Amino acid sequence: MTITNDNCVVGIEYEVKEAGTTEVVDSNKGGQPLEFIIGKGQIIPGLEKALVGMNEGESGDIMVPAAEAYGEVNPEAQQTLPKEQFEGVDLKEGMTLYGQGEDGQTVQVTVTSFDDNEVKVDFNHPLAGKDLMFSVKVLSAREATEEEQATGQVGGGHCDDGSCGCGS
Repeated sequence: MTITNDNCVVGIEYEVKEAGTTEVVDSNKGGQPLEFIIGKGQIIPGLEKALVGMNEGESGDIMVPAAEAYGEVNPEAQQTLPKEQFEGVDLKEGMTLYGQGEDGQTVQVTVTSFDDNEVKVDFNHPLAGKDLMFSVKVLSAREATEEEQATGQVGGGHCDDGSCGCGS
């Protein structure tokens, strides 16, 4: 089956590196496939766009520019906070901390530097501003069920009569 449209459930195996390096920054090789629904914004836009047109069983290398991955670095997402806000934390440069944003969502920050009075943190995604090279294999592709389309969550019933393919 070919990945052709929104509401197609895709399962991939992937490995991602920062472009131009050999260091793997994320991978699910040997683990569970990453499953998502095309058109629901569940993966970075550049990768989703490149997967459309690929076939089940197909492998490929996909270069995703920073703008279509985690975006460019936003200098306004870097802040200096009083060290008292980090009481009880054994601070280290480069460490990742998690907190709660104003909207109640979990936010991730990276400690960029600190001294006796202040801590500088960066709210940008750690891969912001970086071009990414994905090596992917499409393990599965099928039409989303009505429930999956409604909820945006993969799982539930599956069409076994062949009438709900993602294209041919």
